[in-house]
Amino acid sequence: MTQLALPVLTTPPKLPQGTLRIVPLGGLGEVGRNMAVFEIDGKLLIVDCGVLFPEENQPGVDLILPDFSYIENRIQDVVACVLTHGHEDHIGAVPYLLRHRRDIPLVGSQLTLALVEAKLAEHRITPVLRVVEEGQVLDFGPFQTEFVAVNHSIPDALAVFIRTAGGTVLHTGDFKMDQLPLDGRITDLRHFARLGEEGVDLLMADSTNADIPGFTTAEKEIGPVLDRLFGQARKRVIVASFSSHVHRVQQVLDAAHHHGRKVAFVGRSMVRNMTIAAKLGYLDVPPGILIDVKHLEDYPDHQLVLMSTGSQGEPMAALSRMANGDHRVQVGPGDMVILASSLIPGNENAVFRVINGLLKLGANVVHKGNAKVHVSGHAAAGELLYCYNIIEPLNAMPVHGETRHLIANGNLALETGMEPGSVILGDNGTVVDLANGRARIVGQVEVGFVYVDGSSVGAITDADLKDRRILGDEGFISVITVVNRSTGKVVSGPEIHARGVAEDDAVFDDIIPRVNEALEEAILAKPDHTPYQLQQVVRRVIGTWVSRKLRRRPMIIPVVLEA
Repeated sequence: MTQLALPVLTTPPKLPQGTLRIVPLGGLGEVGRNMAVFEIDGKLLIVDCGVLFPEENQPGVDLILPDFSYIENRIQDVVACVLTHGHEDHIGAVPYLLRHRRDIPLVGSQLTLALVEAKLAEHRITPVLRVVEEGQVLDFGPFQTEFVAVNHSIPDALAVFIRTAGGTVLHTGDFKMDQLPLDGRITDLRHFARLGEEGVDLLMADSTNADIPGFTTAEKEIGPVLDRLFGQARKRVIVASFSSHVHRVQQVLDAAHHHGRKVAFVGRSMVRNMTIAAKLGYLDVPPGILIDVKHLEDYPDHQLVLMSTGSQGEPMAALSRMANGDHRVQVGPGDMVILASSLIPGNENAVFRVINGLLKLGANVVHKGNAKVHVSGHAAAGELLYCYNIIEPLNAMPVHGETRHLIANGNLALETGMEPGSVILGDNGTVVDLANGRARIVGQVEVGFVYVDGSSVGAITDADLKDRRILGDEGFISVITVVNRSTGKVVSGPEIHARGVAEDDAVFDDIIPRVNEALEEAILAKPDHTPYQLQQVVRRVIGTWVSRKLRRRPMIIPVVLEA
């Protein structure tokens, strides 16, 4: 039987000497905030530290971080943080981790660390960086790490092989097996095979596309499609993509150059990341092709391409603001907008809202649903089967994906002949111990959501978000009443004001006598009622009446003052 994490929290036992403990703090049951902690002999190694982007039911939230509480009291035991690649869901939370300890060594490829360093500069943090390349072997305390080249939708991605006294782990990071990548850097299956021959006790493999049969389409197939679309466009072309998708930006630059168009980067993260990629040689920029967005008016529309952020419908990103008409770039009839990305689960409504907004402005919107303008950066089922057969791990723990992805990945491991008991389907906080070639679930630690809300980190709770949703969906009612405790009478009010309830305040005239009566009865029955208790009386009376009369459940804010 496959090992499943139990929903009931159980405190893991003390870690035995010589045993490797693995605790994922994010990335399981979700697409984002990837982070795993490895522990042996009193030392900790972190692999990835990313963010999760909020959904519509989390209003006001900017980012969601991994819950660092598991390691907060042991932050001095962290020997390094290995970053597999430069996507936000793997590096976005690094600044918040380094707030706890700034000298944690950050380990990764040249491009990955360059992107991290630029991000940390905005937080005024100077990091300790250790640049590594594929094939390199480094020791960090009791952990020996070896790095393997993998192909992904961003250059310089790495898998990491971890050797310890308790066993070995191969963490793939995000990867696919594109055999004809734009940069010629393929996933090194020969290296995987050598590690398999040495012995991989636990494989932690990317699950994002595990439920998609076959093989991921090659990145090179996108170039001709973009070139054809650019040839058809009669006015401006606006391409939206992830701000770190260097390969996609390269294809846009090549197509623009072929058709004699200038390119402007739109969005702060796009400008920052592509500047870094070009400086380091990962992006080949044709001479004279780039212009500043401020100079768009100097060129006719048919000579312009805008490379923009906002492919996931993020409300403050450039493309969303264009769709809403509040960006300096005004989209109009004849403009072609290309969404060169796939939908991250949970973002569908936001993306469709942007598409609808652009269509209303007269733009021609091209997306993955009606043209081949994006291919995934993640291995499909066929590629994962190759990995399991080449590596032959003793145990498998699928990572990076929603529950359906993890289960699909686990089923692939079983199809290759792995024993059911050696396949672990965990959750964030699941504690797995590895010793003597056997991995087993030994407990669960509590892992919550840490919300970034403006300058606030972790102060916003799920209860606060519930209040925000109620305010947004149902409105609120304020009730101000003044009572005389000595006489037990209401001397003023209640004054009732509503916002977002779609009713005139006069509708509450009928309930005012009931509020007065309930308050006076409460004071008479118990003269030492606290103001809070009297406020609850008001809330119950108003809430019951509004629910029955108006069929609404607004937030009710009662205030009871004493004269």
